[in-house]
Amino acid sequence: MLGPVILAASRSDRMRRLISAAPVTKQVVDRFIPGETVGDIVPIIRELTAKGLELTMDVVGEDITTREQATAARDAYLLLIDRIKDLGLGTKVEMSVKLSMFGQALEGGHELALENVRPVVEAAAAIGTTVTLDAEDHTTLDSMFAIHEELRKDFPQTGCVIQAYLFRTEADARRLAAAGSRVRLVKGAYKEPAEVAYQQKHEIDKAYVRILKTLMEGEGYPMIGSHDPRLISIAQELAHQAGRKLDEYEFQMLYGIRGEEHLRLAAEGHRMRVYTAYGTDWYGYFMRRLAEKPANLRFFVRSMITKG
Repeated sequence: MLGPVILAASRSDRMRRLISAAPVTKQVVDRFIPGETVGDIVPIIRELTAKGLELTMDVVGEDITTREQATAARDAYLLLIDRIKDLGLGTKVEMSVKLSMFGQALEGGHELALENVRPVVEAAAAIGTTVTLDAEDHTTLDSMFAIHEELRKDFPQTGCVIQAYLFRTEADARRLAAAGSRVRLVKGAYKEPAEVAYQQKHEIDKAYVRILKTLMEGEGYPMIGSHDPRLISIAQELAHQAGRKLDEYEFQMLYGIRGEEHLRLAAEGHRMRVYTAYGTDWYGYFMRRLAEKPANLRFFVRSMITKG
């Protein structure tokens, strides 16, 4: 399996330099990350929302080593929210944040991340939207869930992400479904040891379905993060069995992957949200997109061979 190898490379400074220097890299990265600045991304927001799609915006960057960088990440999100306010699209565009960007891994990181993310959640609420806390590797999740619980005291619409490949997630899903929160379910895109996570695709898929059934039968708002046609069909059937209306759950897919499916689901009346990342610190995000799907890796390698 190439996925774990690619994920290991995502932490390699040597691989970062090699891939960043490849002439074809920008062309391929642009498929998944359509801009570096807020100005770059505004036309994308306008284009997608005009097609009946919703968005969740991610300012990429996880390798935060100073408090100043964590503050800058906070300010980048506040700037984004100001632009969304100006566009009048607060009900169509939410934020996705990684707490590592807000200083979670630094000394006193739990408190620092909460301190930095709270103004972002407040600003999002003020324009009629919300924030979803992305899941990262398993060592960070207790902190993420504690911050999620704290934020929901004042902003109950705050969402979080759970990952099907982790053994713990079925219990997390039962807790979150009962709490009535917004929960995005994904397969998982970090290299995790066999002690904490399923390693085989068929095991992960079965866990995904079990967890999704729990969310659909619960009191919360499920967000189905998957490009897998089979899982999308299963999600629709589970929603039907649970008696959910079309506005009581949503699908989420990445920008640059299965764009026609985004439009098809929206045309059928489903809420379809496009996870759209932008920024200059794109390397870790890009490598996880390659690891998630062999076709992405083949596309990149073929481009390097023909263009490099």
